Amino acid sequence: MRELDGVDVLDDVVDDVLDDVPVDVVAEGDVEVAEVELIEVDEEREPTEAELVAALLPGVGFDPHEVLSHIDELSAQRPVAAQIVALTHAEDAGAREVARLLAADAALTGRVLKLANSAFYGLRGRVSSLQFAVTVVGFATVRSMASVALTSDEDGSLPPDHWTTTTHLALACEALAPRVGQRPQDAMCTGLLALLGTALLTHHDPAGYAEVAVHRGSAARRAAELERFGVHSVELTGAAMRHWGFPDGMVRPVLGLDDPESIDGALLRTAFEVTDRLTVPGHVPVPVEDLSCRRVRESDLRPVLARVATEAADLGRALGS
Repeated sequence: MRELDGVDVLDDVVDDVLDDVPVDVVAEGDVEVAEVELIEVDEEREPTEAELVAALLPGVGFDPHEVLSHIDELSAQRPVAAQIVALTHAEDAGAREVARLLAADAALTGRVLKLANSAFYGLRGRVSSLQFAVTVVGFATVRSMASVALTSDEDGSLPPDHWTTTTHLALACEALAPRVGQRPQDAMCTGLLALLGTALLTHHDPAGYAEVAVHRGSAARRAAELERFGVHSVELTGAAMRHWGFPDGMVRPVLGLDDPESIDGALLRTAFEVTDRLTVPGHVPVPVEDLSCRRVRESDLRPVLARVATEAADLGRALGS
């Protein structure tokens, strides 16, 4: 041990170190024992599934993770499910035919697209068309989903106008897509899924949504949803699509609905207007130039209205409704 000017250097170093350590010192005989309190450091952790969903919908009056988890319990249209089961058994059936029939049912469409964009298939955020989704998951899976829907005991508490509105909205999106720079097949899926939030909110609170459903116009109903639930159905759909990894091209039109300057949102805003004009008695038309960011004029809308009305009627007859 080296000394400098009569001072034990090592002892000084030890004393200095002990002076700087926040310790409780207790005596054991002639030996001082330092009890050093260990500080527990929380390691960073991944957010839970529920926390991720909650971040998408802050301030709502319900558990958004629980509500979104009920997609597999939503009521499907039994006539559509029955025809899908039959068609997927046919030897000459193709993905195009199955997708076209599947497009008549928003609940089944949502399940198929959610599965196709899941990590299981390695295509998260890349499946935007229903035909591609059918190809990805396969006929057997689609048939199984439809078969489950046929045996579901869901009480079918959706608003009476839900399927009619959804069908018209999907067909309107498909017809309007070229005018707003979107692909018709992707736009149809966007329109078909836009009101998935309606089904989720109804499943969550049937009695509460029955009070909301007295409002027939799309804008009035969204306002009533917002007042009661803290979120409207299309906003809930957008959060669900983001959480489930749907392609950005499908999600942007949904999230842009409430922004009058959003060209992405122009598709749904205009499609809702087409739907209201065809399905809501006494609807007061809103100028489509304003809704579509000047992409669609009133003169453009006349053939769209005729096409959507005809195709919706044809689909209704095909399904026996």
